[in-house]
Amino acid sequence: MPFLPLKMHGLLCDDMAIYQEYTDKNGRRRAEYNFTYLDRVMDSYLGLGLRPFLELGFMPKKLASGEQTVFYWKGNVTPPRDYGEWCALVQAVLTHLMDRYGADEVVTWPVEVWNEPNLDSFWEGADMEEYFTLFARTFAAVKAVDGRFQVGGPAICGVDDRRWMRCFLEFCRKEGLRPDHITRHHYGIEPPQEVGHYTYTTLQDPEEGFEGLRASREIVDSFAEFRGLPIHVTEFNTSYCPNSPLHDTNRNAACIAYQLSRLGDWNESYSYWTFGDVFEEAGVPFTPFHGGFGLVANGCIPKPTFWAFAFFKRLQGQCVHRGPEAVVVRRPGGGYRGVAWNRTHDGNGQVLELEFLLPMEGARACLLTETVDETTCNPLKMWHDLGEPASLSRAQRDLLRRAAAPLAGSQGVAVDGGEAKVSIVAQPNGVVYFELLPVKGQCDRGYDYSRVNGR
Repeated sequence: MPFLPLKMHGLLCDDMAIYQEYTDKNGRRRAEYNFTYLDRVMDSYLGLGLRPFLELGFMPKKLASGEQTVFYWKGNVTPPRDYGEWCALVQAVLTHLMDRYGADEVVTWPVEVWNEPNLDSFWEGADMEEYFTLFARTFAAVKAVDGRFQVGGPAICGVDDRRWMRCFLEFCRKEGLRPDHITRHHYGIEPPQEVGHYTYTTLQDPEEGFEGLRASREIVDSFAEFRGLPIHVTEFNTSYCPNSPLHDTNRNAACIAYQLSRLGDWNESYSYWTFGDVFEEAGVPFTPFHGGFGLVANGCIPKPTFWAFAFFKRLQGQCVHRGPEAVVVRRPGGGYRGVAWNRTHDGNGQVLELEFLLPMEGARACLLTETVDETTCNPLKMWHDLGEPASLSRAQRDLLRRAAAPLAGSQGVAVDGGEAKVSIVAQPNGVVYFELLPVKGQCDRGYDYSRVNGR
């Protein structure tokens, strides 16, 4: 099974229970490490075909220099009281992982130092110089374990990001450090409005966000010694809020489809935040659809955005078209696959009609479609129509899972002059996967489809 990367957020938080202390018989404080939960998590990751992108954070309370925390689970965001003890913790974790899973395997897991230090909610005072100290000490500690580890930062989001990126690289140049990659995050909303348990958001023009990503690439490449370093977007989504109802909608799916068609222009990788809604930044959610980040709602109910990823995963082949509304690839064995989307800014829009003339052999072809839109694949609407039950019965959960499936369709297409005309219709906020296959026309003796249908 091929492995996929998954950002390991909160690795060193207290609920993972790794960092512990005791007092020895001479009254001296000693550190000890508990890897019980780490082993359970990592065994599960690898068993599912996932490799971690190791984010080093947050600060264990017993090792922290202050009391500031973030989120329901109280991740400590202050520097270590002692950098030597912090580095020893990092090295102990990496050494344990290498002992358990093999050094050659574990050194392929990329490392990211901290999370969004340019925000004072994630790093005390958003202290740039202190973060640079953390990065330098952590970088050296990781490389001392095994120089093959790929270590990077600064893991920033889009607040003052251009200054942070340039200052980070200037610091690395001054100190003679060469990060193996650069990391940052990417979101695209205006400041949200809080109402009850929820935050409501307005989408930015996506071109503004793409311009920020392009600027990061240009800044990195402006340093001769860092030119070409891979940039990993270790978080991206529309909204950065863990309780934004936008995440559960078809509009989110169409917007993310457009993101997927562009993010690879400047970045080595990009990781959606998050896989699932079992994620408690704002506390335990009251309802199955609560605006969580995930591709899958609690109860294993795929959201529309899940299908945007599933569709793009199938686009293996030579790209023959990429535009603001669709991507089409030619398959190595013949035929085509594509994804079209009809994104809207405010939820309102017009029906999108696309037409492609695709070179094709033979006399006819088959067009297969899978459609995700507000009519065909909208578990959020069904949940609303059911009265928005906070606790789903088994029957309701199963019904919502069925409502979360794309609508499959097919159509015969004539090949005229070596070309097939493919017409795709996407409703507002819709995402359509399509596949054009050659048809050989072989059938069983005596079978007549027209006659079967009384024609």
